[in-house]
Amino acid sequence: MKYVLRQLGLYLLAAWVSVTLNFVLPRTMPGDPVTALVGKMRGRLDPQAIEALKATFGFTKGPLIQQYWQYLSHVMRGDFGLSLSAYPVKVTTIISTALGWTLLLGLVVIVLSFVIGTALGVLVGWKRGGLLDSILPGFLSFVGSFPYFFLAMLALFGLGFELKWFPMAHAYSDALSPSMSWAFVGSVLYHLVLPAGTVILVSVGGWLIGMRSTMVGVLAEDYVTMAEAKGLSERRVMYRYAARNAILPNMTQFGMSIGFVFGGQILTEIVFSYPGLGFYLVRAVNAHDYPLMQALFLMITLAILVANFIMDLLYVRLDPRVRAS
Repeated sequence: MKYVLRQLGLYLLAAWVSVTLNFVLPRTMPGDPVTALVGKMRGRLDPQAIEALKATFGFTKGPLIQQYWQYLSHVMRGDFGLSLSAYPVKVTTIISTALGWTLLLGLVVIVLSFVIGTALGVLVGWKRGGLLDSILPGFLSFVGSFPYFFLAMLALFGLGFELKWFPMAHAYSDALSPSMSWAFVGSVLYHLVLPAGTVILVSVGGWLIGMRSTMVGVLAEDYVTMAEAKGLSERRVMYRYAARNAILPNMTQFGMSIGFVFGGQILTEIVFSYPGLGFYLVRAVNAHDYPLMQALFLMITLAILVANFIMDLLYVRLDPRVRAS
């Protein structure tokens, strides 16, 4: 219990630092987004209109601490202001539209790459020196050396443009409207194959190699030798004794990998024009849309912190030694 409370305190501190940096950085940069927006407009606005826009986007001339408390109150309410690039649409409206697609793509990628890579790592670690152990680690390491976006462009050109096996853009067919029908769900899964498949293919090798290395070390432990000496079945020894202990480092890496997957997923969404948070983040950067950028950066940071905290809770469940600390 002390371990959980200690970790919760650390993650809350990290979340507060992230929120504070998200407030400070745009205000320490020269100028402000409203001035940049006005500079792009044809004609001129009177000073009163400019000040009104600055107040709308939270860039006022009041004391910094007052702005900070106002910003915190808005964040706690989930109010991130108006988007500069899609004015007067709210930032939360844009995020709510894109969040579902990013969660779908991200969860499919993380879960499948973790499950497939870990399962293959257990198999090649148990059968070390065999045919699979000679081929899979080297091949998947070679594939994993490619950047996400490079493999995505190859898949888009070969499987989408040349062979026309898969759609080249968007998250579902333009002829359909979002609904719970089988046609729409099937279209979503069909459009998900290329963007998810490319990221999974690059990611799975790391999970396999990490699990294999830990598995080989665990198999040399005395309790595994004792289990084999008792005459327990090979399946039980492999999963209940070896894999359960070998998976602990992978569980920690699972939470840490979310940030890296999101980083690669941003570029993948751009390649496939997948309407997720990464797609809108790049558009916001190009348009100097500071409110939208702030909200997206904060969401990604908090998502990584929450995922790591959940992994810590699972680690406590899987490892009694941590529970006792």
